[in-house]
Amino acid sequence: MTKSKTQQEPEKTPAILVVDDNPQNLELLQAYLEDTDCRTVPAQDGLQALEIIAEDPPDLILLDIMMPKMSGFEVCRRLKNNPATADIPIIMVTALTEFGDIERGIDSGTDDFLSKPVNKLELLTRVKTMLKLKHLSDRLERTLAYLSEIEKQANAAKSDKQE
Repeated sequence: MTKSKTQQEPEKTPAILVVDDNPQNLELLQAYLEDTDCRTVPAQDGLQALEIIAEDPPDLILLDIMMPKMSGFEVCRRLKNNPATADIPIIMVTALTEFGDIERGIDSGTDDFLSKPVNKLELLTRVKTMLKLKHLSDRLERTLAYLSEIEKQANAAKSDKQE
């Protein structure tokens, strides 16, 4: 029995886009993620993040909320409203702790929150969980596409026999 295309594809190293306008925060988050089996990509504002995502969508986004040019809320809203990027998990990293800010984050589509100052263990645990969920979601999507293709081939073969 031959392996399906979904089983043959090699696993790629997950990419995490880290977005923060504060260079120290950006550096700290990247340092925390060094021991993970991930590639980190930095962005210093929301517009730069959107450009990077358009070129090479990451597997996960760590997104600061309070940034110049475009807030994390707006970046998140745009990504979640775009079918091409809606499934990318987003963890908002913020010093904002008011319920209204959390509510705005949820309304914009974030998948999770981390409070600043970031706890390394909490960060790594949430990143690991989100990447696992993304991996399983992507795998399910590939499997469904594969099954759909098999169904099309079976239907085509069935209609060829009937002719």
